[in-house]
Amino acid sequence: MLALSASGAQAQQGAVFDVLDSRGALLGWEGVGRLDLGGGFCSGALISPDTVLTAAHCVYETDTGTPRDSGRMVFRAGYHRGQQIAARRVLRWVVPDRYAALMAARGRATSAEAVASDVALLRLDSPLSSAEADAFRIHVAADPGTSLSVASYGRGREEVLSRQRDCALTREYQDGILGFDCDVTFGSSGAPVFVRENGRLRILSVVSSITGSGEAYGPSLPALVSGLSARLSREGSRPPVSAGARRITVGSDRSGMTARFVTP
Repeated sequence: MLALSASGAQAQQGAVFDVLDSRGALLGWEGVGRLDLGGGFCSGALISPDTVLTAAHCVYETDTGTPRDSGRMVFRAGYHRGQQIAARRVLRWVVPDRYAALMAARGRATSAEAVASDVALLRLDSPLSSAEADAFRIHVAADPGTSLSVASYGRGREEVLSRQRDCALTREYQDGILGFDCDVTFGSSGAPVFVRENGRLRILSVVSSITGSGEAYGPSLPALVSGLSARLSREGSRPPVSAGARRITVGSDRSGMTARFVTP
């Protein structure tokens, strides 16, 4: 990826964001895009020419907890003020079985178990070329204190990609849940959490949830992404709608860690 220069900065709750408010500033970030859901949006990133990584809760209806129709989803790579480098429709999506089971059984996704599996892969209707956008690789692991950055489309900055370049991995919890002090907001769901390795950006996690204290959480990715990639290759349709799905409600998990999801 190319080194980037960003024009302008935006402060939100004390954090400073690079606002990539020109085509030149977007060089190297084309693989991050806005995922329009047919009602709300999330952030996502390419991990292969035809595969987008985002959060699992993005592909479920916020009000009912039922699976969203993939046919209404559009990934807009490098989206900027009504235009994008490329737009692709979503053919199908997959989430971990344990996440789907939680949604089917409870109609909610606010437990630590949900955060640990809050990953979705989306198959696009056609691949993006390397001239349009480069895909990002998954990072295997990082130690607490590792410097991170997050690139997302958030509430109040829906039309331009913003990057918080200075946050850190704070802790790794049980079940592979990662805690980081990056400042995220509504719409940041599914945004890639980057670490820099040998001068290149790699995706360490995706934004899943936040707490009232401001700490954000996301899942460890390697095993989840590997399994979902294999499923996505062999499955021809998205998971079936479950008649047992119910309305998503905000709750708390063990040890008082409130999982307030950054909903679309």
